[in-house]
Amino acid sequence: MHPSAIHKQIVPSMVSENGDIWGANSVRFSLMSRDNAFYEAMLARDYRFDGKFFVGVKTTGIYCRPICPARPKRENVEFFVDALGAERAGYRPCLRCRPESAPLSPAWHGKSAVVQRALRSIADEGFFDSGEERFAERFGVSARHLRRLFVDEVGQTPKQIAFNNRLNFARKLITESRLPMTKVAFTAGFTSLRRFNDAFKKRFERSPTQIRREQKTTRPSGGIELSLSYRPPLDWEHLLEFFRSHRIPGIENVDGNTYERVFRAGDGVGALRVRPDTERPQLLLEVFVEDPRHLFAVVQRVRRSFDLNSDPLLVANEFRTNKFLDSLAHKYPGLRVAQRWDPFETAVCTILGQLVSVEQASRLVGQLVAHYGERVVHPISGSKAFLFPTPERLVGASLDEVKTTATRKRSILEIAELVHRGSLDFTFPQSPGASREKLLRVAGVGAWSSEYVHLRGLGDTDAFPATDLILRRALEMHPGFDVRDVSPWRAYAAIYLWRHYAAELSRKKRKTT
Repeated sequence: MHPSAIHKQIVPSMVSENGDIWGANSVRFSLMSRDNAFYEAMLARDYRFDGKFFVGVKTTGIYCRPICPARPKRENVEFFVDALGAERAGYRPCLRCRPESAPLSPAWHGKSAVVQRALRSIADEGFFDSGEERFAERFGVSARHLRRLFVDEVGQTPKQIAFNNRLNFARKLITESRLPMTKVAFTAGFTSLRRFNDAFKKRFERSPTQIRREQKTTRPSGGIELSLSYRPPLDWEHLLEFFRSHRIPGIENVDGNTYERVFRAGDGVGALRVRPDTERPQLLLEVFVEDPRHLFAVVQRVRRSFDLNSDPLLVANEFRTNKFLDSLAHKYPGLRVAQRWDPFETAVCTILGQLVSVEQASRLVGQLVAHYGERVVHPISGSKAFLFPTPERLVGASLDEVKTTATRKRSILEIAELVHRGSLDFTFPQSPGASREKLLRVAGVGAWSSEYVHLRGLGDTDAFPATDLILRRALEMHPGFDVRDVSPWRAYAAIYLWRHYAAELSRKKRKTT
């Protein structure tokens, strides 16, 4: 069956209101049972369902992604909505398709706001070295209560998830890089190579050296290159255009089809390149860092920056309820919400971009970086580069060299002071309502700036800068469209409206000149 045919059968019936595609007892499955639908998707090797379910092969004892080249018979397979379920049933991960490399499964999103925030914090930071009690305190609950919530909603405790995430990442490093095993172990949070080998073998039923021998892959000798899977479609050109037009001089660059930037990596400097794979739905990330222990955090930031855990089918299903948005989804397939590298960086750039053109905003950010950023040597080219100024570096600064208004300067300095004191914390996922309230208290930060920071810096899928000129005009042209109807995916509605009406305005401008 052609993937498009499966799409027509599965999307209306398999995608639930929260994006799940597994409700086997749901009456929405009018065309085929859940398992039969999964089997058809598996036969089609449809990448749009990658990570949404996994296939346990009874005859081999392994479990696979639905895109695996293997084609077992229907009677020899059973299906699981997450990798944990397959492993609990006694299956081991496939060496060919490597389930740990699949995009994030909706089954791991959690239902409650606390679990959602905690899951994102674990994904961003990996292990929480402060301990379970202090980790839980960040979300206003006890460690015992947080463990209970996690077991009920996800099936594992926070510590178990962090541990398995690191082992999955270690396997990725073993498979895709030539990093020495000792460094792989340290990157995975182990202080002993023996303990790492024992934990790895218990999880994957093979030693790290066996996994590496079976792959027989070679990688470039410069940086560490890793593949980052996503569910297609993905409009790479649109993502690249955002970073090109909002480039931070001295820090970021877009060269041809590749995005580059330098970043702070602990006490050192790192650099990365990202480009699309021309054969598979994945991005190729090349990272240059002195200490590989920062690799996990870098990978997670890159995935956020390019919105690689997005589910296009989920968004398309939400847009189906509105004829206008549905038409935009078909016209511009694969749009994603590009995010900046760091929320504080996003907040500062957003303030400097208030009521000025994109080009002028880039110049202002360049002035800030050149005078207050840390000058470094680019790890790849050896040329002069900068790190974005930290809050500590901006506290008490005059900002005289930045040719913007006094009000915007005060806003930047106030945010830097709040972050420096810990009153405004961008280091872990917060309640959107609480972070909005804190940002709006800053003089010079209004509704547009607050929503834009949440959209581009904090990954809030429901952020919508309604006072934005283009968005306001778009809503005025469609009075019957209530953006609240697509909550909590209003950020994607904003991206599609910007994409459509920015193009329309550009064409009208060309016709009058």
